Amino acid sequence: MIEHGDIEKGKTEGGRILAGGGADGEQGFFIEPTVIADVKPGDTIEQQEIFGPVLAVIKANDFDDALKIANDTEFGLTGAVFSQDEAKLERARREFHVGNLYLNRKCTGALVGVHPFGGFNMSGTDSKAGGHDYLLLFMQAKSIATKMGATKNAKAEKSAAN
Repeated sequence: MIEHGDIEKGKTEGGRILAGGGADGEQGFFIEPTVIADVKPGDTIEQQEIFGPVLAVIKANDFDDALKIANDTEFGLTGAVFSQDEAKLERARREFHVGNLYLNRKCTGALVGVHPFGGFNMSGTDSKAGGHDYLLLFMQAKSIATKMGATKNAKAEKSAAN
C-alpha cells in the first residue's frame, strides 16, 4: 500500500513528479495517478511493492542493466518487457525473476481461472491462484508408512486356527 509520504520520500531522494503526486487530504489512501521520473536503482520508491497508481521511471543503460535493476528488489510479482528482439525476450523468460511475466503486452490483466497468478520472493508463495498447484494450499498432506508383515492378517489367523 502506498501513502502520500512515500511519494514525498521519492521526491526527497531526487525523483521528479511528472504527473499527479497529490492526495485528497482526507483520511484514507486516495492517491492521484502519479509518474515519478529520475528514480535511481535502490531508491525507496523503487524498492517498494506499490499497489496504487504510481509509476517510478528508472533509466537503464542497456538491456543488461534493465534486467539487473528489475531483479534487484525483494519483490517479484509482475514484470513486462517490450522488444522486437527475440533474443532479449528469451533472456527475459529465463532471467527476469517475477511470477508473472508479460512480453510485448500490458503487465496487468491476468484472468482468474485462465492465467495462474502469484509472485516470487516477498510477493507471494510462488503458488499461482488459478494454477494446478493452488488447490494444494487448502489441503493438508499426510504421509503414512507401514511395515508390511508387522501385523497378523485376520483371515490368515482364522485359517491357521482351523
